[in-house]
Amino acid sequence: MDTRKLAVFVDLAETRNYSWSAERLFLAQSTISKDIMALEKAWQVKLFIRAHRQVRLTRVGELLLPKVKAVLQREAELNQAITDQSWLGERPLVIQGLPSLPQYKAFHIMARFAKRYPNVKLKFSEAGVDKLEHALDQKNVDIVFTRIFTTTFPNYDVLTNEQDQFVVLVPKQNPLAQQPAISLEMLQSQSILLLRDTISKTNPLFKPFQAMKLHPHMTYDGQRVELLLEMLNQGTGVSVVMARSFDLAGFDNIQVVPLVPKVTSQLAFMKRRDNPSALVELFWQFATAETATLMSK
Repeated sequence: MDTRKLAVFVDLAETRNYSWSAERLFLAQSTISKDIMALEKAWQVKLFIRAHRQVRLTRVGELLLPKVKAVLQREAELNQAITDQSWLGERPLVIQGLPSLPQYKAFHIMARFAKRYPNVKLKFSEAGVDKLEHALDQKNVDIVFTRIFTTTFPNYDVLTNEQDQFVVLVPKQNPLAQQPAISLEMLQSQSILLLRDTISKTNPLFKPFQAMKLHPHMTYDGQRVELLLEMLNQGTGVSVVMARSFDLAGFDNIQVVPLVPKVTSQLAFMKRRDNPSALVELFWQFATAETATLMSK
């Protein structure tokens, strides 16, 4: 069946005017007339009554109209499905994110996306904040999930999922564990253990650390915060980390104390604005809708 003729029938049923339908469909008026007559001949029915320069549907035409619309809708859905399948599998969606991703809502968004679009190939890797800052500039990464302290990104789209803040992790036998809050000044006599991201130049703690001459006794350049937690759990040093970047299950000897003054960060997906990939846009639209749903709860 020629669905183009069906589309002509539906449009003429709306305009009730051959000239208007010809303009809307970018066809000649004679083509509109031929298509309608071809349908009427094939179906052996009269679809329109033409009298005194007026056009109206016959009773049969009115009965067939919703069925024809349904056929066109199914064709549109089929074409979309074919189109989707053609580009969903053409290449992987490359995402880089924080090692602590499972602690945040973004992890659930990615998991739901993978379930909703099983044909999409996801390629995920971990990286520190300092590397994620430049990952999109290399143009071999589609999306990053990272921690940001500013909202000025002229070349990127930013989708914020939630907020986090710095806390101090202290072994319970350390006197600081009894404090309601801990300032940087109170850390000057402590053995400080840090992830390298904590003292990167984009971090608000970088300048205060420099000004107070706070030098970490150990800086961990890897991705496993559990190594720091194990040392703290055994009573070695103190650490400054983001409150939701770790899981204390199995580390019963660690006390979490707020850092003052309060320093917060935003957790966000980011992408380049000039990335033309339909796959990236599909993920971005999905993540935007999921973020709105999660934030409304």
